[in-house]
Amino acid sequence: MTPHFLTDLITCLALFVYVWNFLAVGQARGKHGIKAPAVTGNPDFERVFRVQQNMVEQLIVFLPALWIFSTTVSPLWGAIIGAIWVVGRVVYSIGYYTQAEKRGVGFMISGIAAAVLLIGGFLGTLRFLLGF
Repeated sequence: MTPHFLTDLITCLALFVYVWNFLAVGQARGKHGIKAPAVTGNPDFERVFRVQQNMVEQLIVFLPALWIFSTTVSPLWGAIIGAIWVVGRVVYSIGYYTQAEKRGVGFMISGIAAAVLLIGGFLGTLRFLLGF
């Protein structure tokens, strides 16, 4: 068994949340009559679309940070912090789907988790480079 099996699991869960987000956009297009390539025209659709776009924006930082942290600091702690990020993204999505003002808590949860992974991964990499 790979020492990163929990990191593998968290990566899959993060991608499942992403798939859930982009499937919600397709469903919202049909529900609100928003034909591609349009991305505006109904505030309920626009919130669902923004959730999906924000997920793309966040994944580009989260996934490398998760793996760098898990490789240079701790696979267990990387997975735990990564799981917190996934929960934060679900809270963000559900909050934003209902009302834009309800996205803050989920954004903070996932943002702090991503920052810990990124900073920790950076410091872990420096530790190896400097021979500590």
